[in-house]
Amino acid sequence: MLIALRSVWTNKMRAVLTTLGIIIGIVSVTGMATVVSGIERGFENDIASLGTDVIYIEKWPWVNGPGFKWWNYINRPNITADVADALNDRSTTVREATAFVSTARPMKSDFQTIAGARIMGVQANYPDVHIVDLADGFFITPFDDQGARNVVVIGAGVKDELYPFGSPLGKELKMGGAKFRVIGVMTRKGSGAEGNSSEDFSVQIPFNTFKKHFGMRWRDVSVRAKIQSGISLAIAKDEIRGVVRLARGLKVQEEDDFEINEQETLRASIEPIKNAIFAIGIGLTALALLVGGIGVMNIMFVTVKERTREIGIRKAVGARRRTILMQFLVEAVVICMVGGLIGVGLAFPLSMLIAVVLPAVLGIETVILAFGICVAIGTIFGLAPAWTAAKAHPIEALRYE
Repeated sequence: MLIALRSVWTNKMRAVLTTLGIIIGIVSVTGMATVVSGIERGFENDIASLGTDVIYIEKWPWVNGPGFKWWNYINRPNITADVADALNDRSTTVREATAFVSTARPMKSDFQTIAGARIMGVQANYPDVHIVDLADGFFITPFDDQGARNVVVIGAGVKDELYPFGSPLGKELKMGGAKFRVIGVMTRKGSGAEGNSSEDFSVQIPFNTFKKHFGMRWRDVSVRAKIQSGISLAIAKDEIRGVVRLARGLKVQEEDDFEINEQETLRASIEPIKNAIFAIGIGLTALALLVGGIGVMNIMFVTVKERTREIGIRKAVGARRRTILMQFLVEAVVICMVGGLIGVGLAFPLSMLIAVVLPAVLGIETVILAFGICVAIGTIFGLAPAWTAAKAHPIEALRYE
């Protein structure tokens, strides 16, 4: 090891130039791993709010595969809030069901305007299905919903834009030609994969208030049903399908005119995309590492040639083949580790740049993977030069000028 380090230190510039391919490869590996983990983490953050024990009854399926025929779905009758009532009354597997509808409209306070934030119409039992974290104020009550009162709970991003100074509670918010009183502010969630369309840039109003101001004739309602603890989703879906069919007046021979969606559907759909990104990244990084490995092999052949007399002297005083082999293998690995150290050093600021866009962090496992790759490349591409040195005849090596 000391001989290898001394050799690298003696030829510092040559060692750095030799490892350029390794450096590029390591930066690519760590960058690719950071991007993939960021995409995965961002996706997980986005679907976490859907809930693993929540089933969605909607008009359209979440995932449209090859051969998807949209005309089979567009003529379906819209889902209505009556479906949520039917599930609450008849289902034994559903803890609570709630209706949800949304649109987008400009919003403005006395001094600021948002071009088009998301307006969600929710029922008072919405917190029984989804987790609702309030930073200030209180949520919509049954009285607000039944009376179709003009009250609103706003996201943290909406607060920042419309009410940058002081508390917004009790202040007016104008949207859809009507004035609403702010009664609550949601806890900041942070931007997800869709940026400003996250919960921070949305507001929630009572379901009946939404119906009064924005109408429901052409709108699709999403019914969310939270499953009782200890009951599998498969059993719950079977019962929910029967209750919804009955609520929508479907006969036995008729097909479902609704979809039952769940979180796992989205998770399964993103998996091929993630694998494709990972495969492309592996291909590109493998190419860079191959170039780097060839560079290491080339310089090790040069090193062996330069030190032929040294090899002859070592063999003349009793050095075995495996000793010579290990000496040059270690040197090849050390050269690659130098490239790995520089590559990882460059990868940290790169991961910080990626973290600006995606919720990604350069984990210790990625760093360990990078150094493991360095050892593998040094061993694989250093083997041929090391073997050439190991099998050199001592007399011929001593005669070498």
